[in-house]
Order: sequence, then structure tokens, then C-alpha cells
Amino acid sequence: MDFNMVNIMRHEIILLVTILLLVIAEIFISRPKKSSIIHLAIFLFGLHTLVGFLPMEHGNLFGGMFKSTVLIQFLKNILNVGVLILLLQSGDWLKEKIVSQNRGTEFFILLMSSLLGMYFMISSGDFLMFYLGIELSTLPIAALAAYETMKRISSEAGIKLILSAAMASGVALFGMSMLYATAGSIYFDSISTVLSVSNLSVLGFVFFFAGLAFKISLVPFHFWTADVYEGSPISIASYLSVISKGSAVFILMILLFSVMKPMMEIWSKALYGIAIATMFIGNLFALRQQNMKRFLAFSSIAQAGFILLGLLIGNRLGAASVIYFVLIYVFSNLAAFGVVQAISLETGKENISDYEGLYRTNPNLSLVMMLALFSLAGIPPVAGFFGKFFLFTAAASEGYYWLVFIAVVNVTIALYYYLLVVRAMFLRKSENAIPFFKSKLYMRIGLIITVIGILLIGIYSPIYNYIYELSSIF
Repeated sequence: MDFNMVNIMRHEIILLVTILLLVIAEIFISRPKKSSIIHLAIFLFGLHTLVGFLPMEHGNLFGGMFKSTVLIQFLKNILNVGVLILLLQSGDWLKEKIVSQNRGTEFFILLMSSLLGMYFMISSGDFLMFYLGIELSTLPIAALAAYETMKRISSEAGIKLILSAAMASGVALFGMSMLYATAGSIYFDSISTVLSVSNLSVLGFVFFFAGLAFKISLVPFHFWTADVYEGSPISIASYLSVISKGSAVFILMILLFSVMKPMMEIWSKALYGIAIATMFIGNLFALRQQNMKRFLAFSSIAQAGFILLGLLIGNRLGAASVIYFVLIYVFSNLAAFGVVQAISLETGKENISDYEGLYRTNPNLSLVMMLALFSLAGIPPVAGFFGKFFLFTAAASEGYYWLVFIAVVNVTIALYYYLLVVRAMFLRKSENAIPFFKSKLYMRIGLIITVIGILLIGIYSPIYNYIYELSSIF
């Protein structure tokens, strides 16, 4: 292994070293001091995140199985920032609920192992590396979904996730075998040159797409989402909603825009219908929710429908719009989940009705939640407005005017149910309002980062220009 190879795989190697250091720390740190592992893990991952932004080599390894480009490195950095925020928001929960059960280190090891799988999945150059990555990214999360072992609903979430993931993985693998039979190779570069539209290739794509659609929670592969989010710890629900979904969107975008480009006439029509169904079902079911985790689950399904507007046009503008939207979505959704986690940890309350009068007792948390929901709804001048604007512009540039109109209708529906939460916090009064409390340091830092992201990314346009330049490979 030479230095060039190490530099190309820098994200993966540093994260693997971080995991090994946490294993060593678990062995040598005495039980009364186990909470120090939380600080160590956040420090090491924060260092890993910073190192990820340094210039890196790009190239191929293992005969083309592993690829690294400037764009792929940037996608990994987006995931790193999201996970760092999530770890900051999880610190208090781990210290109060998990470390006392002597299971704090395992949380970090499983979470980072899942992220490592996402790295390999995004960098995959063939179906074998892709499959290894998607399995490594999914299995640890099933364990984390059932991490609150004293709660039956958490165990149920873990079982539902592992069974659904196993089915999706098998279906995707079946689709890969069909594409291999059609193209005679598992390498993406080779497939893209010989792939043609045939009954077998179309059927293979359908099965393969179904497996990835499960991770993104696209309709009709979304049935697991609300139940798993509700039963999982809030940190894991936010991980599934943001990091897992984001990584799946990234690799789907790469595969559609490069490997599956010869079949664009087929998959663009499929994405058109799925986008409409996903937006409507996500938004309409969100209207009925009272539990905040289920509410955000259906909200995330609807957001996945908006992402498809950028995916179905299959060009550089679409790629830049999707990446930009996911970057904004990371900050917006983690801000919302962070407030939910802070309130749940302090009071155990997770229903929308419990938030009535929250502004009078906890104005700062209310403002963070309002900014997050406004960003998810696409209200200017926060970043979410610009994310949706670029997606709609990309779709309109290819003549999808009716789809853009349908998306605008869904934005209106989404605005209504997001405002229900805002109304509960700012306009409703309650005799049993959540009392004032002060979040711990890590939670405050995590929420501050999300607020800065929500306010800055939309206003600071060079970020989008930079992403557009990186998307030149499409």
C-alpha cells in the first residue's frame, strides 16, 4: 500500500482508524469514566470531518472497484458534516441514557461503521463494491434502531428495518444479476458502454431501483419509514432521514447519470410518476400525524419526491440541484430533529400538542424549529427556498412544467402542516406548557451549526456555483 493509495482512500482509512481507537478506548477506560468516550468520539470525528476538506488525490483502486473524484469527496464531506451535527445532538442522550448501560462506545462504532459502508457505496466502481457498501451501511443501523432495549417499540423498529432491508437488498441483488446478464460485466464503466434497452435490462433496472428506493423512502417502498422512525431513538431516526437517505440519493444520481444513461428514456418516465406519488402521499399523510417523529418521517418522504425533480432530467444542472438540495436538507432536518430530541430528553414529550405555548417558555428552541420548518417548506429567505427553486428550475428547463406545477401544489400542502407546528408553538396557549430548560453544550453547538447552515447556504451563492462546477462530469 503506497501513499497515493492511502490518500485516495483517506476518508475510509481515517474513519476506520477512528473506530479502532474507540475500541481501544472502550477496553482501557474504566467504567466510572465511560462518559469521556463521548467527548473522545466527537473530537475524533470532528477532526476527521476537518481533514476531509483538505485537498486529496483522486483516482481508481482495486482494478476500478473503488473510485474517488473531487465530486465524490465533496459528497462524503456533506455526510461527515451531517454526522458530526448528529453526534453533537446525541451527546446528552448518550450520557444520560446509554452510558449508564455501558453501551456508549457501541453506539459510535455502529454509527461510524454504517457511515463507512456509505463511503464505499458512493465510491463504488462496480456492483460488488456497491453491494458490500450498501450492506455495511444498513446492518449496523438495524441494531441502532433497536438500541433502546427497554422499549418494545424500539425492538419492533429494529425488526421491521432488518426485514425490510433484507427484502430490498435481495431485490436489488436480483436486479444486478439481470444487468450483469445483459452487459456481461459488473463494472460501471463497462456497463455504460454496452447497455441497451431490452426487456431483461429494463426488468433488471426495475429491481435494482426498487432496492435503492427503499433507502430513499420513495413510494411505494416507504411503508417501513414512519414505524421505524417512531420506534427508533431520535438520533437514529434523524440518521435514517438525513444521512442514509442522502447517501442513497448520491449513489442513485451517479448511477442514473452515468451507468444508466442509455436507458434514460425509460427511467425518466418512471421517476416522473414516482415523484408525483411520493410528494402527494408524503404530504397528505403528514397532515394526519400527531407524533413529531412520524410527522418528520412523512415530511422526509415528501422531500424525497422533490429530489426526484432534479434526478429525472439527468444532466449537470439536475445533479447540482440535487446535491445543493440535499446539503440544505441536512441542516434543515437535523435542526428539526435536534429540537425534538432536546425536548424529548428533558420532558419525554413528542407530540405536536405538547409544543403548545413553547415560544413563551423556550423561545430559542421555538425559533430554531420555526427556521427548520420554514426551510423544509421552502419559504424565503431561508436556504430551503433556494433548494426547491433550483430543483424546479432544473425540471422546467427540460419542459416538465406540469410536474413543476404539481410540486408547487405540494409545497402549499406542506406549508400548511408545517405551519400547524409553528401555530402550536407561537399562537397556542397551554396550562401545561413545556417548562423552561437549558440545553447542554453539545446540543447548543449542534443547533447553532444547523441555524448557520439554514441562513447562510441560501444567501451565500458561491456554494451553489461550486457544486455546479463539481457536477461538470455529468
